[in-house]
Amino acid sequence: MINFRYHVVSLTAVFLALAVGLVLGSTVLNGPTLDALESRVNTLGRDNSQLREQYSLLEEEVEREQDFASEAAPLLLDGQLTGRRIDLLVLPGGEEYADGVAETLTLAGAQVGGQVRLTEKFTHPQHRLTELLDLAHRALPASVDADELPANSDGVESSAALLAAVLYDRDDPDAEPAGAEEPPADGAPVGGTVPVEDRRTVLSAYAAAEYLEHDEELTAPAELVVVVAGAAAAESDADARNQAMLITVEQFAQFGPVVVAASRAAGEDNVVVEIRSHPELAETVSTVDNASTPQGHIAAGLTVAGQLDGTVGHFGIGDGAEHLLPEAPPQ
Repeated sequence: MINFRYHVVSLTAVFLALAVGLVLGSTVLNGPTLDALESRVNTLGRDNSQLREQYSLLEEEVEREQDFASEAAPLLLDGQLTGRRIDLLVLPGGEEYADGVAETLTLAGAQVGGQVRLTEKFTHPQHRLTELLDLAHRALPASVDADELPANSDGVESSAALLAAVLYDRDDPDAEPAGAEEPPADGAPVGGTVPVEDRRTVLSAYAAAEYLEHDEELTAPAELVVVVAGAAAAESDADARNQAMLITVEQFAQFGPVVVAASRAAGEDNVVVEIRSHPELAETVSTVDNASTPQGHIAAGLTVAGQLDGTVGHFGIGDGAEHLLPEAPPQ
């Protein structure tokens, strides 16, 4: 039978074992083991300090390189786009890069008409077969031939084609789509550049339905459109949204020259990556993958100049980039 004396003896043995363990542990740690641990801690501390210093130096170097690019931009871009009319089409997520790209184009002498910013609603698959498709046909002005819109039931494709038709300057016979008809009696150039009022009407119709936002001064037709892209969609319907953005670029490329600018941080499935892997678009649409940096802004300006001269290229630091910068075209 277990009595009180047994409990006392058991507890005494436990406390004695703990005391012996503490004494022995202290003795061991006060010897070579403790010295080794202290040495290791000191070494890790020095390594950490060195890494912090290296990080600070690299960060400072990046900032200096960006400052250098910003200061070199006027020299590299001066006069490259003098008088050329450029519009920006901003895809969802590309808003943070758009102003930097626009400022660089202006620095190069371009007349930047303004920005058309597509909303998340434009790429939402829920609206592609009904509302967006219906809007494309309701907003179609007399100056745009209905045959220029794709003959299908995809509202993104039809709407992108309509927006391209009203934004581009298509008076150049070489830029007119095949099958463009002669202007009607009232002078509205069907198949060519649309009147200012028709451009405003179409943009206002899409803005009223919350499919886009646009700058009010965007009235002149563009010779080239820079598509500013953001990160690839990551929602449950990401595939459909990413496809909608690629379709938009495809339709704009049917009506005039296009340069797509994005950031490498936009992810592996962004529009630039998709274009570079597309056998046809890669031959007609130029891309820049580091448009979030001053270096990328310079690349975008020079790429636009090259695209206007008929030279297609892919630039930046990501997969598929041919060089950091295109060659500056002769002035």
